Parts: sequence; structure tokens; C-alpha cells
Amino acid sequence: MTHIFGHRGAAGTYPENTMVSFQAAEKFGADGIELDVQFTKDHQIVVIHDETVNRTTNGKGAVRNYLYEDLRALDASYTFYDKVGVQPIPLLEEVLEWLKTNNLFLNIEFKNNKVPYRGLEEEVITLIRKYSMEERTILSSFNHYSMKKCHMMAPDIETAILYKEGLHSPWAYAKKMGASAIHPNYRYISDGIAELTMENGVAVRPYTINDEEVMRKFLKMNVTAIITDYPERVKRIMQGVK
Repeated sequence: MTHIFGHRGAAGTYPENTMVSFQAAEKFGADGIELDVQFTKDHQIVVIHDETVNRTTNGKGAVRNYLYEDLRALDASYTFYDKVGVQPIPLLEEVLEWLKTNNLFLNIEFKNNKVPYRGLEEEVITLIRKYSMEERTILSSFNHYSMKKCHMMAPDIETAILYKEGLHSPWAYAKKMGASAIHPNYRYISDGIAELTMENGVAVRPYTINDEEVMRKFLKMNVTAIITDYPERVKRIMQGVK
């Protein structure tokens, strides 16, 4: 059974990486949410995708140059202000607190491929353990060294290799890096490779699938999960598929 992961929550219809977006993904029937983490200047783990606040908030500048108190004052409602009003940038801990109220899976993407946030792996793993979320969490990153480090530190927490371009024998590479899943850009994984990867015991969760025809294709293949901005679309198709 293919799982549905809401990409940055329900980012197609709500402001990405905000509590209101994660709550919407749950309401739409997602099995899990995907979010992105970075450090503030005072080492708080915040949920935001870009290395700067420019695109998704009314502020300017790099996330790492903000104290959390100042970051919290920004409005992250993005283009959905009329629908949801002012939305703060959440702490990862806030999301974990909310996840205690449901059974959703959590995919945490480390945004450490451009900014080498030192100690981010340790801090995130500490929080996951604090909330006993080991069984429900998947860590992913385009920084594969970071994923190897996470696996060595916490072999009981699943890690996934994120990648944009084609990868030769991704199942072998994932295993070499201690990962038990791949999260490929859906455009760069052929049906054959996806199937072979799963046959070799490695989970396949392509991103970011928003087109209904593509959703249908991957659902027919029974991939491990679909990562989408529109979890409600996948849910609707799956109910039709049944």
C-alpha cells in the first residue's frame, strides 16, 4: 500500500512548512508529512525550506543570521495570507509536540547541502528521541555524508538518500550509505529502476508528484510512498483505485 506524504504539509493549498499546512495534510488523509530543518543564529531548529526567508516570508536575509525570536515575528503565510492570516515559522519541537496527537510519519529533510549547519544531526536526533519518534521518522538530505553520519549515530532511525539526477543502481548506493530508502526526483527514476530498488529491499518515495497521471502511474507500481503538495489528490485517486 503506497503511503501519501504531504510535501511541506499540504503546500499546494496552504503555506508550506507551517502548522496550518501540516494540519491540513492530516485532514486530507496523508499518512505522513515532509518538512525541512535549519538552525537559527541561536541554534534553534526551525522548519523552513530556503536558506533565506525572502521567498516565503515578509522578511529578508539568511535563516542562520536570525535569532529565533526575530524569525518568529515574521509572517510565513507566503501567498495564502487571505486564506490563513499570519503564520509563524514553527520550531521542529512544535511539530513533534503536535505529532503526539496523531499517528503520522515524519520525513525531516536536513537543509545542510549548501550551509553546513554543524551539529544539526545530533540536535535533531536528540529531539526525535525526546519525543520517542524513532519508529515514525525518516531523515533525508541531498547531503549524503550527513545521512551516513545520522545512520552511524542512530541506526534505529531510517535514513533516505535524496537526489535530483539519475543514479546508477540506487539500491546499492543507498545500502553503502546505510540508508534504507531513496527519495528521487520523480522525473529521474525509470519504472524499472524503481521496481529493482524495491526488489532489493530499499524503499522508494519519489518527489514532488503533483500531476494526477503521474500519481496514477506510481500508484500502479505500488511505490513505497508518493511525496506531493496535494495529498488530497492522491487520496482521491486511491479511493477511486479501490
